Amino acid sequence: MDQDSNFQPGEIVCLEHEGICLYAEVIQILVGRPMFWVRPLMLAVWPSDSPQTFPELPAQLYDLRQGSDLVWPMNRFRPALDIEVIPLLTELETATNKPPDALVIARRQLRDFVQQVWEAYPDAL
Repeated sequence: MDQDSNFQPGEIVCLEHEGICLYAEVIQILVGRPMFWVRPLMLAVWPSDSPQTFPELPAQLYDLRQGSDLVWPMNRFRPALDIEVIPLLTELETATNKPPDALVIARRQLRDFVQQVWEAYPDAL
């Protein structure tokens, strides 16, 4: 996704890699650098044998709203569509069977995802 995007603070963006989507809110564009500060919202994992389609919900959905922010290059992100984000946020709000260690699991999943993307695109980062 080497496109020149004009992201705005408050916009929801998506970073996709191998059937996993990181949805985050843009907090600030870093002046003079093609990077921004984003606040992760959720990590959606679709089965590897089925393509990501909406409004189908992912196999796994991790709530990252209580986690750490990221500073990341903008070139791998795309604007997220309302039709994909709203059902996922609704699912996060209505989920009832969260394990007690859900926050720890979500942080681990985010860390692993960031590492996978970092290794897949070392020149873009």
